[in-house]
Amino acid sequence: MFPTLQVGPLSIQVPGLVLLLGLWLGLTVSERRSRQRGENPNYLYTLLLITLLAGFLGARLSYAVTYPDAFSANLLSLISLNPGLLDLSAGIYIAAGAATIFIYRKKLPLWSTLDSITPILAILAIALGVSHLASGSAFGKPTGLPFGIQLWGAVRHPTQIYEIILGCLVFTVIWLIDKTTWSQIPGNFFLTFIALTALSRLFLEAYRGDSFLFANGIRSAQLYAWILLAICLLVIVVRNWKQPSTEEAAS
Repeated sequence: MFPTLQVGPLSIQVPGLVLLLGLWLGLTVSERRSRQRGENPNYLYTLLLITLLAGFLGARLSYAVTYPDAFSANLLSLISLNPGLLDLSAGIYIAAGAATIFIYRKKLPLWSTLDSITPILAILAIALGVSHLASGSAFGKPTGLPFGIQLWGAVRHPTQIYEIILGCLVFTVIWLIDKTTWSQIPGNFFLTFIALTALSRLFLEAYRGDSFLFANGIRSAQLYAWILLAICLLVIVVRNWKQPSTEEAAS
């Protein structure tokens, strides 16, 4: 694990740095995609800024409320870029709410806008896996497999590496799909990405050693992934049932 990078007297948190680089790369790819499609990518910057700020603040405040002792010794930790001090679930919900409000207020086309930010989300998913690998978080269950990694006192499944590989596979699939007629219907590109991500999460969580379990032993992340996958497939089927044209789908 490589949680910090020492540059002279400056100690840089590698997980946060990786996420920032992923964000920059994702925004660059999304901007290029929008311009190739004749769209104005300027709104992406404002949307991304609002979404990230809302998500970060929500995730950090939720974590601080849940684990106040983590910040009692050093209040400056509240502005740390360490992803281990974030409640990701709360951050995602709050970020999604902020993005929805922005899209509604600016009267942006919902599905086309979601398609535009999909490359950002896909690249951030890969960066999140690298961030987890650097910090040692999102660790796997103990295993006797020869490719296990020594972490937190045991040889464990390299779930962080699984996460990176799955993220790269999802990105490759949607990149290929984006060159087909399937993605010409607004929303298909985004919904495909979400469905594939949910499938990846179902696999990944089976090997995680830090998953939250309900009373009956069901992994919460897998339950949410099943629900999300079902919703995505239902929406895809309903929206493509009559194979509408791009103009009809956009309306």
